[in-house]
Amino acid sequence: MTGGVLAHGVGSRHDLPLSPFYAFAGAFTALFVSFLALGLLWSVSRFRGEEAGRPLPVLLQRLADARTTRNAARGLGLAAALFVLGHLLLGPDGPERNPAPGTLYVLLWVGLVPASLLLGPVWRLLNPLRTLHLLLCRARGRDPGAGRPLPGYVGLWPAAAGLLAFTWLELVAPEPASSGALLLFLALYALAQLAGALRHGSRWFDHADAFEVYSGLLARLSPLGRRPADRRLVLRSPFNGLDATPQAPGLLATVCVLLGSTAYDGFSDAPSWISAAQTSPLGRTTTGTLGLLGAVFLVAALYALCAGATRLICGPLQHPLTAFAHSLVPIALGYLVAHYFTLFVTEGPRTVMVAFGADNPAAPEPPLGPGGIAVLQVSAVVLGHVLGVVAAHDRSVRLFPSGRAVAGQLPLLILMIAYTIGGLTLLIT
Repeated sequence: MTGGVLAHGVGSRHDLPLSPFYAFAGAFTALFVSFLALGLLWSVSRFRGEEAGRPLPVLLQRLADARTTRNAARGLGLAAALFVLGHLLLGPDGPERNPAPGTLYVLLWVGLVPASLLLGPVWRLLNPLRTLHLLLCRARGRDPGAGRPLPGYVGLWPAAAGLLAFTWLELVAPEPASSGALLLFLALYALAQLAGALRHGSRWFDHADAFEVYSGLLARLSPLGRRPADRRLVLRSPFNGLDATPQAPGLLATVCVLLGSTAYDGFSDAPSWISAAQTSPLGRTTTGTLGLLGAVFLVAALYALCAGATRLICGPLQHPLTAFAHSLVPIALGYLVAHYFTLFVTEGPRTVMVAFGADNPAAPEPPLGPGGIAVLQVSAVVLGHVLGVVAAHDRSVRLFPSGRAVAGQLPLLILMIAYTIGGLTLLIT
């Protein structure tokens, strides 16, 4: 395995036995049928956001909130961070014999997807930087939550910038798996996060830590949630969690970084792009940087055009750019699953074997054959878009008069079709 394998998702997706006709026909059918069914049968909003959910047993609540549980999670996160740091400082360079790159790019970046979907925003408990800030504040006799208030316009913009920096390191940097590059990134990232937390308090991590925000967005689709009124753990429909996504500044930018970086990862290993990057007078790194930024900008521009068209059809809307941004979260999830499933189930176990001392072990075979992987990838992309259509429709019938709600979703449907075409094209070409 090389750093390039870690930096890119499913290396064999171009060889999948996938018929373009059936893939596109199935996707368009699913989108149109769901759109028509929702327009005919779903005339009032059914999602109640954070107010929804069935409380879990009190014993389970106490176990989840126990100091022992939280301290164990903090200790686990801190131990994992020290493990990575120790291997980067003292271990051999390269992922063949050093588990640190695989831990960051596979077990953390990709592993947070199933962990957050099953357990909620787990990185908030595991985050070693939050734990280190807590220890520093205790040593100074200071309340971790104390600090200057964050300006309202900050929102999630720092997290979006952090995600862009991490994906640049993973996908564009000349040596993404080298110990030097990872140490430099982690040192700069940790200093920036701790400086912000010491100035603004622990709430800084909720807005600025890229991995906390990433995990929190994915956790919106988890069946586990908390009611803010009484902090009770509840079982809920994932749609209710998604509907409760705060319309914070920077939300759209964060989701567009997730979508755009995954799209860039999809086409950056195509022979035509590799040839263009290698022969570009700008150099490979500059060309890759422009490609990554272009992919993110294209995703954002298409959404902005859609929001503008919706406003023309339905009239003025408060927060027009973030009103439907939550509907992009399941689309981003579908792309992540489609693109990184094979990487996780092969390089994840391999990273664990290297961590236990194996010297350049072979990665296990995927549990699914090429046909099964093809079905999984297409299903993930299509299902993500269908869930996005449902989330957008419910928000539309809540915000707009009944006569305009369906018409106002036509731009969103066109956007979903455009994203679907792009996502499936990356899988089959």
